[in-house]
Amino acid sequence: MGPLAGVRVLDLSRVLAGPWASQLLADLGADVVKVEAPGRGDDTRHWGPPELVAGEAAYFHAANRGKRSIALDLARDRDTLLALVDCADVVIENFKVGGLARFGLDYPSLKARRPELIYCSITGFGQDGPWAQRPGYDLLIQGLGGLMSITGQPDGVPGGGPVKVGVALVDILTGLYATIGIQAALRHRERTGEGQQIDLALLDVSVAVLANQAMNYLATGQAPGRLGNGHPNIVPYDVYPTRDGHLILAVGNDGQFAALAALLGEPGWAQDPDFATNAARVRQRHRLNALIAERLLARSSAEWSAMLEAAGVPGGPILALDALFALEQGAVRGWVQQVQRGEQSLPTLANPLHLSATPVCYGRASPALDGDRDSVLRDWLGQG
Repeated sequence: MGPLAGVRVLDLSRVLAGPWASQLLADLGADVVKVEAPGRGDDTRHWGPPELVAGEAAYFHAANRGKRSIALDLARDRDTLLALVDCADVVIENFKVGGLARFGLDYPSLKARRPELIYCSITGFGQDGPWAQRPGYDLLIQGLGGLMSITGQPDGVPGGGPVKVGVALVDILTGLYATIGIQAALRHRERTGEGQQIDLALLDVSVAVLANQAMNYLATGQAPGRLGNGHPNIVPYDVYPTRDGHLILAVGNDGQFAALAALLGEPGWAQDPDFATNAARVRQRHRLNALIAERLLARSSAEWSAMLEAAGVPGGPILALDALFALEQGAVRGWVQQVQRGEQSLPTLANPLHLSATPVCYGRASPALDGDRDSVLRDWLGQG
């Protein structure tokens, strides 16, 4: 019985952004019914190897925990779909703009039928504008939306060039914004009885999360470039070589820099006008980074990590996933949970929300295709 218990979500979305939102809603207690194409289902069921269970890619299980699945054809099963809409509080869809109109499943049609319905539309470029009809995929959006222009090594150095983030970050962030918008719309409906459409575009999200980089541009008119692992506004904040690998330093203020300087055997750096303030260090970025890198080569990453922790300087190693999931911190925080599908117990990544009164429930694994038809028709439509 999570905080969204009693909320019914009809999920017509596929791949990642929409399913990420509906998974989070399911984690919080909503009853989520995932509508899939008969015979094949969500594309991500086939985005493998690897597979988590036979015939189902691990990718699918990353975004569909806690839901029930029913396979319906938008044309042939339109009456059943409309009946499910009549029972839903929220509809989530990520079809091309206007793609659901011919089935009478677009927002104007459903608003006329149920004014209280909350309808979340996720597209690449939004419901209007000259690019509205374009398809949008995360890699494309990371490029168009500015992220790749600030991610990667600068031109002219080894490995230089734009690089995407290692996961489909814009899709995931769009799913989070969708969840926030849906909860805001539910609160509005509690007060007024009115539903609404939530129009979310991947490109809009990509622009919104440019954060300080976009504000740097708006303040100066100068487009920021790629700095590798460096930070445009803070120095030292980068990855440095050590005797046996690499080390992250994330020095956020002058006090931390003074502690680092002492640790490196250079306490005078904290009084040097070229290094004493963050603004000075940003101006002397390349010189200071070279000096730090030279000194860090004297010890191993593990040695430096322990010394940094003792000195109160933020820093540490870069972990591969096998090392990450071996950490005691992950065991204590519960990063991996087990969920059930019939007699099978399957691993899933934990929801990071730790709610003291209404904890996340991990009662149901990602569904088998059409595996919940009978229960959905019974619970929502009273059939059977």
